[in-house]
Amino acid sequence: MHSGWYGEDLAYIHDAGFGDFALGAAPGILEILRRNGMSDGLIVDLGCGSGLWARELAGAHYEVLGLDISEAMIDIARERVPEAEFRVASVFEAEIPACVAVTALGEVLNYLFDPGTDLTLLFHRVYEALVPGGLFVFDLAEPGQVARGIKTRGFAEGEDWVVLVEKEEEGSLLKRRITTFRREGAHYRRTDETHRQRLYRAPYVAGELRRVGFLLRTTRHYGRFRLPRAHAAFIARKPA
Repeated sequence: MHSGWYGEDLAYIHDAGFGDFALGAAPGILEILRRNGMSDGLIVDLGCGSGLWARELAGAHYEVLGLDISEAMIDIARERVPEAEFRVASVFEAEIPACVAVTALGEVLNYLFDPGTDLTLLFHRVYEALVPGGLFVFDLAEPGQVARGIKTRGFAEGEDWVVLVEKEEEGSLLKRRITTFRREGAHYRRTDETHRQRLYRAPYVAGELRRVGFLLRTTRHYGRFRLPRAHAAFIARKPA
């Protein structure tokens, strides 16, 4: 029912060519978990994608529940991390079970894939799901992804795929037009998706988290992994 976002070809290309963020961030976030006394327990990964971060968590002996709106992404994740549980669901609507931590990596919470997008309501739901002392670790894109009035175009390619991306920022909204070409036999198959994101300023997000009750640290990196320009990460802790 959610196949309109990150369909089969874009999910394949994202997994094959764009895993650097999840893998680069993983060591730093694992260290954050350990420093906060969390060496085991259930971690809920919102917008889990193809399961690259879930694989790192499972390898560190955590239980993992991954949620993603893309059926194609979930199919890849289930094959990659069979010991974890994955569900096709909107991160803004899915039930979040009791857990020691919730993560949402790679600007997951910016996406406007469904009409139920409400950041503050999600913060309340995460807070209620976390055990005392539990962590909510996530990052968001801020305004300034693209210069005002400018459309940027770029491409990337792999052995059997090419992806073209056009980006445009209008106020607090970022629009990405994505065209993919994936080889199928002697030919390439084309698909098109348009993704929209709401961009948030870090001080606003920090204020909302504190109002919900979280203790908070804002950062621009996960360990040694530095976030891209105009991105912020939030290490939010439910009081013990």
